[in-house]
Amino acid sequence: MTDEVTFTLDGHVATLTLNRPQKLNSVTPEMASALVAAVARINADDAIRCVVLTGAGPKAFCCGSDIRELDRYDTAWNFRNREDYCDAIRRLRKPAIAAVNGYAFGGGLETAMSCDIRICSDNAQFAAPEIKLGWIGGGGVAAFLSHAIGASNAALMILTGDPVDAQKALAWGLVSEVLPQDRLLPRAQELAAIIASRAPIAAETAKLNLAAAHTLPVEQAIAYERDLQTICFATEDAAEGRAAFKEKRPPAFRRK
Repeated sequence: MTDEVTFTLDGHVATLTLNRPQKLNSVTPEMASALVAAVARINADDAIRCVVLTGAGPKAFCCGSDIRELDRYDTAWNFRNREDYCDAIRRLRKPAIAAVNGYAFGGGLETAMSCDIRICSDNAQFAAPEIKLGWIGGGGVAAFLSHAIGASNAALMILTGDPVDAQKALAWGLVSEVLPQDRLLPRAQELAAIIASRAPIAAETAKLNLAAAHTLPVEQAIAYERDLQTICFATEDAAEGRAAFKEKRPPAFRRK
């Protein structure tokens, strides 16, 4: 790990913080490697049930890759095969919440959209500015934006590279909530604690189901959902949920 990516654990909730505020939390190769390692650690730890991802400081969630570092890749092919932080976040098996404080530009936008839920502060801005520098995003921006905000709005963002403010992001469905800056992280951790209180196998399965709903034809998606439901129904946690309902008590889920 590096001190530019911090990891904290509170109960069943892990918080990952991009900690390079003086550079608007832009990501270096070392930070990307740290995120890859953090995701592996989270996936391997059954006690972790939900993840919050945020950026240090009031100005930025993440402004993507540090452009000054990109010349470290001596060929375009090595750039193509680098350790990618957006890919790492998508490999999280646990539900993930992006708490977007300030700028989410380029790879920062893709990182936020690699999470399952996005909430933001009222000073947040979202942009896919790569076109202004001569290239396009490569961490899923077109797929994510077209699913989240529609083809025309996605094209507007990608082809102009201009930012969208928090209220427009909310209206378009890019985020679920807009909050004052001092309420953002507490709200993200509150949501994470709620999710962490649910049956963890069911939560991880629901995450798989949501991802499949974007990529499979409808009938296949429903069949896949039914199979996932059957897997969940066979768990001890599902039996505990039914028993707790009948006994009118809170369930005690154990990830079994």
